[in-house]
Amino acid sequence: MEGFREGSNLFAYRISQLVGFLLGARVFVTVLLTFALYVSTFFLFNQEESLRNFVFDFRVHGIIFCAVLSILAGGIINQFYDREKDRITKPFRTRLQTFFKQKYFLYAYLLLNTVSLTVAFLISPRVFLFFLIYQFVMWFYSHKLSKILILNNITFVSLTLYPFFGMLVYYQTFSMKVFLMAVYIFLMLLIIDIIKDTLTKNGDKVFGYTTIPNFFGKKVTNVIVVLLLIFAQLISALVVSEKGLHGILSYYFAFSIFVQILSVYLVLLKTKHSNFINLNILRVWILIGIFAMLANGIQQKYELRNANYELRSR
Repeated sequence: MEGFREGSNLFAYRISQLVGFLLGARVFVTVLLTFALYVSTFFLFNQEESLRNFVFDFRVHGIIFCAVLSILAGGIINQFYDREKDRITKPFRTRLQTFFKQKYFLYAYLLLNTVSLTVAFLISPRVFLFFLIYQFVMWFYSHKLSKILILNNITFVSLTLYPFFGMLVYYQTFSMKVFLMAVYIFLMLLIIDIIKDTLTKNGDKVFGYTTIPNFFGKKVTNVIVVLLLIFAQLISALVVSEKGLHGILSYYFAFSIFVQILSVYLVLLKTKHSNFINLNILRVWILIGIFAMLANGIQQKYELRNANYELRSR
């Protein structure tokens, strides 16, 4: 009986270690970013290539693989530098991460970066340089930039979008539509990050993180968020006017205007949980945007196939 109890305790401890590592490496966020990378690469940056050619394009899969490993490594080094603050702002997650020793997190960080750079070098020296810069800036952000006013928000959002920029350059898919969508997602992620800082401002202040809510105060922060939301509304309207109301993605941007109006209302609503509700609504809306891009891409591929079939029939 005692041996069974010891075995159960050991199993629970190992599970806690695994969950702690997954949370420390931000695995769940990485899975979402990987999905978004594949969707945007095939349906936005690479619309001309067939699915068969894309599936067997191992160079692209290699680049995305390097991005995934780098993102995992970035999550690990970020939690390493933020672990003291996270004890206040994220106590449950920090408690789980204590089951996995910090030295093993650092070993995993070095291993992930090394494998990523090795694969990148095998693809090409330019891809190697691209990810070397990415990994260095992620470390520098965690070490220094995360505590610097405004630069912390700008750098965080830029690092989130960096792999997508790499795929954009790889396929050289430059257009007004892509530019407007990039500005839109940049603004939405920036708004989410600033709202998130309002929820963690006490922990940020204690550990010397100079954020917009701590430096400017609540009123000025609300003004900044509202102005960014208005700008995002204008970008949404421009995307709709550029594409017209045809296609799932066009309707997504049209509904975005109403989501942003709701977000403005929640910013101005001075209740205890309004920022928390606002943050999660915007996060869910970004997730819906990824699925809207997927559905829109499938619709376009289907329409293109039907058009080609009709041409051949004639």
